[in-house]
This record gives sequence, C-alpha cells and structure tokens, in this order.
Amino acid sequence: MKLWKGATFAFMLCGAALSILLVKNTINPVSPLYFPPVSMMLQSFTEGELQHVVETLLDRKRRKRLGENQARRTKRARRPKPCSLRELELTVSELGLGYESDETLMLRYCSGKCLAHRHNYDITMEHMMRIGFRKKGRKDKVSNRPCCRPTAFEKDFSFLDNKSRYHTIQNVSAKNCGCA
Repeated sequence: MKLWKGATFAFMLCGAALSILLVKNTINPVSPLYFPPVSMMLQSFTEGELQHVVETLLDRKRRKRLGENQARRTKRARRPKPCSLRELELTVSELGLGYESDETLMLRYCSGKCLAHRHNYDITMEHMMRIGFRKKGRKDKVSNRPCCRPTAFEKDFSFLDNKSRYHTIQNVSAKNCGCA
C-alpha cells in the first residue's frame, strides 16, 4: 500500500512537471496567460536538477510518513498498563535493605495504573488538589487515584550474606496485586 502511494505521488509530480513544461512551450510570451517567473524558474533547471528536485520531494514525503508511523507507535506505547504482577531478577544487595549478599532472587512487584477502581475519595482528592486546597491555603500533596500495591506477599525469604550469616526477610516479594 505504501509503495503504491509513493508511486502515485511520483507520477503526480512527474505529470505536474510535464504539464508545466508543455504550458511553457505552448504559451506565447506576449499572451496574457504568460507567467514569466514560472517559465524562468523552469528554464534554470536542467533535466538532472529536475530529477533531483523530484527525488528530494519524494524523500521528504517518505520521512514524513515514517514520522507519522512513529508517532502512532509512541501513542500506543503510552497506553496505560493495568495493575499487574511483574518480575525482576536481582541480588539481595540490590534490594536496598542494607544486606551485602551476592545471592539472587526473583523479585515480584506490582506496577500499572488503577484508573478503573476510583472511589469517591479519589474523585474528592482530585478536586481538592485542583481547587479546594488552594482556597484553604494548603499545599498538601495527596494521591488522587488508587495505587497499584501488593495485596499479599510471598513467604519469607532466607539467604546467607557475604559474611556467611543467615538472614530471613519478610514482605519483600509480592504474591498478588490490587488497587488500594
């Protein structure tokens, strides 16, 4: 489909250039329909230059079309993902809990939007952030939508640190997610 559109555009450009050349050659310079700037412009182009102009116009058209497709992909990528459970493999040290251990674990975490689960509280807080808090002289920052959070956690996680000490940590990896 894109190939046919490009070919049609190229034929239209060639047809327009040919019709201008025909008009230029058939119109008498003394005639009231004579357009000196157009004829002078066309006289200044050689056949190679005209071909270069047509190729440049076609390249611009292709780049513009690619830019539109990229914009569509970007919009699609920005579509909010629903609240769900995700996984990431990392070491215990990367958890940020202060333990030094090279042991790896599969961290399950909650991520995504909770737009469908808005309650009256969320709607009220959104309104208060826009209008109400300002009127009352407050600059509080509150969440105006439900958060994607764990509703249950995996069982305790035990590991050996780099000094061969045994540790058990709780509530690190999510088991289920929900909007709260």
